[in-house]
Amino acid sequence: MPAAALKPLPTQSTVQHPVLLDLPYAPVEKRPLPPGRPREWYITHNRRLKAMRLAIALLDSGVYVPNQARNEKIRSTAETIGVHPPSDTTCHMVRALMRYAR
Repeated sequence: MPAAALKPLPTQSTVQHPVLLDLPYAPVEKRPLPPGRPREWYITHNRRLKAMRLAIALLDSGVYVPNQARNEKIRSTAETIGVHPPSDTTCHMVRALMRYAR
């Protein structure tokens, strides 16, 4: 087998320019949240879910370090994936997720 046939295809980490997000993923079926919790619990829960979605989208687009993820970048990514613009608190949470995922 020729050596050229064994050369791996470029991946997100080796490609020279970031790979665009591919959006054909179907969202996970939503289930109702458990009743009877305080309102703050629901707010925090939804904020964490949004931060995780944004952190994953940023990682997929080539942003691997939290200091590369400025609020503007996070908000433009939110617009790209169809999520409402995040608050400053959610942006901070996205960076924290990226920091501790290493």
